Amino acid sequence: MSASAKTVWFDDYTMWVDLQDGRTIGVPRAWFPRLLDATAEQRQAVRVSASGQGLHWEELDEDISVEGLLAGRADMTRRPTAA
Repeated sequence: MSASAKTVWFDDYTMWVDLQDGRTIGVPRAWFPRLLDATAEQRQAVRVSASGQGLHWEELDEDISVEGLLAGRADMTRRPTAA
């Protein structure tokens, strides 16, 4: 059985995810540029999927899997940089 998220919260540098099995994992906010650049209110607007396998931020167009967090995967997309 895969780990599933229960709650998500943030401090100044880290996204914390409380899992149903009692563990808490923390990953640097810097791993996810959309979350790093977001306001506190935007970050708090996370929706945990019914299965607990996904985290979604509608306004930020951000989706993160719990499986990916546990595997140590950061944002897999590349945003264009200004020339």
